[in-house]
Amino acid sequence: MPALVSSPRPWRLALLPALAAGLLACTSQPVSAPPTPAAIKPPVVRVTPSAAAPASAPAAVAEPASAPYGAAVAARFPDPPVSYRTPAFQPGHTGFTSNAELQALVRGLAGAPRTGATRIQLLSLGSSQTGVPLEALLFTRLPDTDPAALIRSGRPTVMLVGQQHGNEPAGSEALLVIAQELAGGRLETLLERINVLVLPRANPDGARDNRRETASGIDANRDHLLLQTPEAQAQALLVRTYQPVVVVDSHEYTVAGRYIEKFAAVQRFDALVQYATTGNLPPFVTRAAEEWFRRPLVERLKAEGLSSEWYYTSSTDVADRKVSMGGVQPDTARNVQGLKNAVSLLIESRGVGLGMLHLKRRVHTHVTAITSVLNSAAERASDMVKLRQFVDNDVAASACQGEAVVESAATPSEYQLVMLDPQTGADKPVTVTWDSALQLRSLKVRARPCGYWLSAAQSNAVLRLRALGVTVQQLAEEGDMRGEGYRETAREVGTRADVRGSIAASEGVIHVKVDLQPALLDVKPGGYYVPLDQPLANLVFAALEPDTQNSYFANRVVDSLDGLARVMQRPQVRMTPVP
Repeated sequence: MPALVSSPRPWRLALLPALAAGLLACTSQPVSAPPTPAAIKPPVVRVTPSAAAPASAPAAVAEPASAPYGAAVAARFPDPPVSYRTPAFQPGHTGFTSNAELQALVRGLAGAPRTGATRIQLLSLGSSQTGVPLEALLFTRLPDTDPAALIRSGRPTVMLVGQQHGNEPAGSEALLVIAQELAGGRLETLLERINVLVLPRANPDGARDNRRETASGIDANRDHLLLQTPEAQAQALLVRTYQPVVVVDSHEYTVAGRYIEKFAAVQRFDALVQYATTGNLPPFVTRAAEEWFRRPLVERLKAEGLSSEWYYTSSTDVADRKVSMGGVQPDTARNVQGLKNAVSLLIESRGVGLGMLHLKRRVHTHVTAITSVLNSAAERASDMVKLRQFVDNDVAASACQGEAVVESAATPSEYQLVMLDPQTGADKPVTVTWDSALQLRSLKVRARPCGYWLSAAQSNAVLRLRALGVTVQQLAEEGDMRGEGYRETAREVGTRADVRGSIAASEGVIHVKVDLQPALLDVKPGGYYVPLDQPLANLVFAALEPDTQNSYFANRVVDSLDGLARVMQRPQVRMTPVP
């Protein structure tokens, strides 16, 4: 059974021997990350105040009238001895930070007079579906904040995203705390080594309505390949513009609900953590995510008295007792950012269904985890830049050779998952059927082409690809290309689905079966060529192979198989870049 992390081609290891040795020394034993020179290693910074707010201060968070479990469970999750300054924690405040309060805080940080070297720039990314501004903050100590200048500087950028699901507020509150600390607190010194982007609330409409989806009913976190929503487009804009090498996506997970129905238990862990797990991920990126980021993060949580586990979820069907380590489809932020060659981390606190219960602990979980990620990025700043350059070049050099995974699946196994008895609060080990995403099964594999031809009618697909940052060329003359066309052999209309069930508000998708047919393509001016000798080649592969549920053809972005073909030799036709 093929492992998710496979060995790269040996001749490419010579391009980066130290990094390769540190990341892929062996597969059977833990691999030690290569050390960063002590002379440039920054101090480890914590955001863990040693004293709580004064005893006379009013309670920052009101407990709900009733909890979905007994007092013994609640007692296992005491508030940490910290004090936070977001609106939700102000005395007398009865709810989460509102969109108006968040906007005022973010704009206040960007507009405040500054005397030091730190620069804070407000970034406008458009508006939500109901017109709420989508705004992010850039934190840097570089004198030139132009995106191209930041990229040229060699200082890596970390991107932090909160509340893609509107009913998961702790990540948003935590990113406001992180923004405050970067603006003049304990994290500001890390800006000597890294730049940081903070998008604290990626789904303001959902946050206002306390609902998971966007205003149109689309799950924004399943929209990072198709880019149907302005909310997903805003994140794509940030990534395309600033090319972060690390991306953190902060969520919350269901604590009781279907877990009580299925297992007569509630969720135990303060944090669930996972990195990207989908087909064609660069193995160096996966290993860096584990060695340099997840392991220190787990240790930091443990030191703070916070428990953690791999991310997992289950179907909304109460009769389905299988538990999965998160999806392997190339549609979520976690997996799409991984296919963009970033270390992509998902952090989920126990929160959905709890209202304001344990909010300070939930926020503290995110603050602790994100602080660890920022420390790791600063400590590994030069290594991360080298890693990204190597992986970008390696992916681009893979065009026209080898194979790529069209479709993959998690590996079925068993796992003992520790939950909690909802009345006594005692640990309740449960043996579950467990789909492991750490080792993927290849369901469908094809030779990797040199690129793809798209007819002139496929401009919608070109717009989506360009929004993702993909390089596309437009044909300037007639010519021919040696390639492969797709011959449809079967089709049915169904739904997009993930391990939770049907994906919210997705149209019926075309599930198609195809055969590949060798062809000499007669191409015309106005058509397009999408080369795979570029860093985002694996993302292109996910979008354009038609017989998967996430493909542009399945989702009607490409309107005909006649308008799409695989190009198997590098074309000699004159082309111009699509802006």
